Amino acid sequence: MNPKIIHAIAGTLAMLIIATFWTTTTISELFLSVSAIVAVKHYIAYYGIACLAVCMAMTGGTGNFLGKSRKGRLITEKQKRMKIIALNGICIMLPSAIFLNYKASSGQFDTIFYVVQVIELMVGIVQLTLLGKNFQAGLKMAGRLRKKKPAVA
Repeated sequence: MNPKIIHAIAGTLAMLIIATFWTTTTISELFLSVSAIVAVKHYIAYYGIACLAVCMAMTGGTGNFLGKSRKGRLITEKQKRMKIIALNGICIMLPSAIFLNYKASSGQFDTIFYVVQVIELMVGIVQLTLLGKNFQAGLKMAGRLRKKKPAVA
């Protein structure tokens, strides 16, 4: 299969998975029962992380492959954002998901749980924003998104 197609599909799926984590977490926390929160944390920790890791690895791998022959501001910015995304994922999102699953499955919905939950949600927004910018840059690089024309005064 074409690396460009794999890159686009894997990157899109990664964004959708993160958006799903964020949405299900928010909805369960605000509107659903404790058992629903426990289930959401369980599915994210046991299944979601694995799916996201595969998508991110595919996105990063194909991105590195495709980026070897490219130069310029857009590719440099994408690479910088991917380093931040990876660092956030490994250092904040992954440990938070595991910790929150542990706390939820133990019924420990205390202050620490909610502080970590808020941090995870905030970093999730950062991740989605950075991935969205990379998505937009990728569309520009592929010629599928026109660059903005300067406003005429």
